Amino acid sequence: MKYQSRKKALVLLADGTIFYGKSIGIEGTATGEICFNTGMTGYQEVFTDPSYFGQLMVTTNAHIGNYGVNNEEVESDGIKISGLICRNFSFTHSRPDSESNLKDWFVKHNLVAISDVDTRALVSYIRDNGAMNAIISTEVDNIDALKAKLAEVPNMEGLELASKVSTKEPYFFGEETAPIKISALDIGIKKNILRNLAKRGAYVKVFPYDASFEDLKSFNPDGYFISNGPGDPEPLTAAQETAKEIIENNLPLFGICLGHQVIALANGISTYKMHNGHRGINHPVKNLLTGKGEITSQNHGFAINREETEAHPDVEITHVHLNDNTVAGIRMVNKNVFSVQYHPEASPGPHDAEYLFDDFIDLIKKVKA
Repeated sequence: MKYQSRKKALVLLADGTIFYGKSIGIEGTATGEICFNTGMTGYQEVFTDPSYFGQLMVTTNAHIGNYGVNNEEVESDGIKISGLICRNFSFTHSRPDSESNLKDWFVKHNLVAISDVDTRALVSYIRDNGAMNAIISTEVDNIDALKAKLAEVPNMEGLELASKVSTKEPYFFGEETAPIKISALDIGIKKNILRNLAKRGAYVKVFPYDASFEDLKSFNPDGYFISNGPGDPEPLTAAQETAKEIIENNLPLFGICLGHQVIALANGISTYKMHNGHRGINHPVKNLLTGKGEITSQNHGFAINREETEAHPDVEITHVHLNDNTVAGIRMVNKNVFSVQYHPEASPGPHDAEYLFDDFIDLIKKVKA
């Protein structure tokens, strides 16, 4: 597609700021909270991560689409971002095992995407002014109508989105003959989490976001898991109650990202919306138990209150984010419970934190013995 033939497009932020670009060829309008991801690779895994549901994604890497798409490199049943904003969009791809180009994949999923945006300026603006709702559109001649539509988009704070991405019915993952059984609460689970549990000898039954403790217990599992996911953790009262009951029964419990926040809320620790969140595959974390550093994959716009965590008699901070000292991991000192704010399964990202899955399996074996 020639640059000259592409339709003009724009990004309109909630505060009225406008950035212009070009449509990649899919006309329309998309809304959501704008956020940015600093990863240099792994765009397909990012776009299919359920944690990004309801968000317009700005990619800070200058080139998107150059290695095409592969149907094995997805983290859910489809694209979960609301729309894409990038600098340079590649309509051709040059990887031997690519199955199609990125534009055709977007057409299949009806995803509005715009390129030729000054993403460096846009990201700098978000860093200074915080994450906010935005709209991207090829209808550049009717700004007033776009502003009216944007005004109707709900704020992420207080928004429950887990129900939009969770499984509707329970399903199984792994080998039925595996020695360990795990019940997983799906509030936006990524496939690579299930792969990591299965390759460590676990047979997982995945339950919908509103499943009760009794539902999860009916599988007679050896351990429990609460997944990552999108939106504000506070409205997830059913998940919090389920976590409370697992904790009260002192059963092995591991939580990732949104699941980490749910576990904190179950312990009376509040959460808050961050200025612009942590999203990327190069976030530095320190393990306070070992003193070692980890480069991690992260995707969250909420965090747990550090002061309340430090004051809680039953909760210990195990990991901190080295950029801003936010809580990146906790464990309960008197229960078989731990969680992290980041993504040890990565996909995309480094494997520094995969040991957490080993820790979970070891905990299960210890309790089971």
